Amino acid sequence: MKTKQIHQTSQRGMALAGVLALLARFGARAQDVAAGINEADSQVRSYFEPGTNLMYAIGAVLGLVGAVKVFQKWNAGDQDTSKVAAAWFGSCIFLIVVATVLKSFFGL
Repeated sequence: MKTKQIHQTSQRGMALAGVLALLARFGARAQDVAAGINEADSQVRSYFEPGTNLMYAIGAVLGLVGAVKVFQKWNAGDQDTSKVAAAWFGSCIFLIVVATVLKSFFGL
C-alpha cells in the first residue's frame, strides 16, 4: 500500500515540475512577445510625427495650388469660381483635420 502511495506522490511531483517548467517557458516567451510589441510601438510612434507633418505640408501646397487655380478662373470670368474654391478649400481643411485628429487620437 505504501509503495503505491509513494509512486502516486512521485508522479504528481513530476507532473507539477513539468507544469512549472512549461509555465516558465511560456513566461519567457510572453516577455519576448511583450518586448517585440513595445519595439513595434516605438517604431510606429517614431514615424507618426513626420507623417503628420507631411500631411500638413501637403495641405499647404494644395492650398497654394488651389488659390492659383481659383484666381485664374476668377480672372477668366468663369461662373463656377465659388464651386472650385469650395472644393479646394474643403480638401485642404480635410487634410489638416485628419492630421490633427490622428495626432490627438494617438496621444502624441
